[in-house]
Amino acid sequence: MASVTFQVLEGIDKGRVFRGMPTPVTIGREEGNILRLNDERVSRFHAKVQQDNGDFILTDLESTNGTRVNGNTVQIRRLRAGDRVGVGRSLLLFGSNEEIAARMASPTAKAAPTGGGQTGSALLSAEAAAALAQTLAPDFDHEREFDLNDKSEITVRDDGSLFVGQHPLPPLPQKMSPAQAARLAEILDFLHRGLTTATENIQANEEGSQVALGYADWQRVLAVQMLLARYLRAVAEPETLEE
Repeated sequence: MASVTFQVLEGIDKGRVFRGMPTPVTIGREEGNILRLNDERVSRFHAKVQQDNGDFILTDLESTNGTRVNGNTVQIRRLRAGDRVGVGRSLLLFGSNEEIAARMASPTAKAAPTGGGQTGSALLSAEAAAALAQTLAPDFDHEREFDLNDKSEITVRDDGSLFVGQHPLPPLPQKMSPAQAARLAEILDFLHRGLTTATENIQANEEGSQVALGYADWQRVLAVQMLLARYLRAVAEPETLEE
């Protein structure tokens, strides 16, 4: 059975280590959570971590104050060793020292499920873990945040991973059924056509330093942004599609 380790970097529980917890793991302040925090800004049942198809998946459980991964508010997200999970006033470091070191050695590799608990020597002290998290933050954050104006070529590696220049892109889900693949392709095509329609009348100035977009077209861009937000929420909470 896959297990996970969290170290509390900030908050009232700073310094605590939740080691080798079998998945699924719920995070919250209520009794009954495997990872229970004494933080009044953490919801009773705040978030859940589960293992699926080799990935660890973090899902926000409709918490009051939201869940953050590396500073970004998320509904659902893959977790990899070294990621920083924010809930309430608490900041958690995901993974043991060994798992974080393995990710450092291969930054684009998926965090592999662990087969059991880690020994105390494999874990960092609270101070060392905090320092390591700050040191690794720029290296790990570049995997999700990069300049979309990058003119580098988009490449596909042998393992199917996509890159813009040297920047890895979030991977597509694997082993989808034909129906799931068709539905995903339909959504992406729909959003692509919406952006194409909204931006086909963009006018650039003579210097090429600025562009102008008509108000109606700008509203179409905002509509696509809203749809993306709804789709993201619906992935984590399918029942919201009925709202």
